[in-house]
Amino acid sequence: MMYTFLTELLGYFIRYHDDFQFFSDERYKWHNVIIYNIYSVLAFLFFYYIYWRVLKVDKHKKWVRYGAGISMLAYAISLFFQDPLHMNLYFADLMASMVLLASIALYFKEKMDEGPHLHSLKYNLMFWISLALVGFHSVSPFLFLVAYEAPTIWVDYQLRQVLKVLILFMYANFMLGFIISQRKAFR
Repeated sequence: MMYTFLTELLGYFIRYHDDFQFFSDERYKWHNVIIYNIYSVLAFLFFYYIYWRVLKVDKHKKWVRYGAGISMLAYAISLFFQDPLHMNLYFADLMASMVLLASIALYFKEKMDEGPHLHSLKYNLMFWISLALVGFHSVSPFLFLVAYEAPTIWVDYQLRQVLKVLILFMYANFMLGFIISQRKAFR
């Protein structure tokens, strides 16, 4: 959470304060997307690692490892087609989000296979994190795709507001999970 906060803070300063600029060219002085591209890679790797650790079935763990490799390959390939200094790597983000959603689906499958004690999920931090990530990553990659490929739709339908709501939903679920979770119900 602190890394996310610091990334957002740096992004704000780069965009709105001349002392924090990456580029001397006036056309690009507000460009801060590189820090978000780095953040995306690290955040996805972090969540893949978490799900790899939480999953119990070896086959599922292997799938998460393969998915993480595919995601990192997608980021590497995106570097040849998109400039990470000036553009979100939205195709790679889309791939990484799909892999994360598949990892979460494996987690939920394992939880359902454990038995009918669903009432304990409300005290399970991983449940709240997973719920937040599903809500955000099932929509946000498509919003970024629209933002870059069809900017008039992005503006006309005020999709930036939808993105803000998704971010609020995600962090509200994270916070709720941190508040009500109990350590014994983590997995």
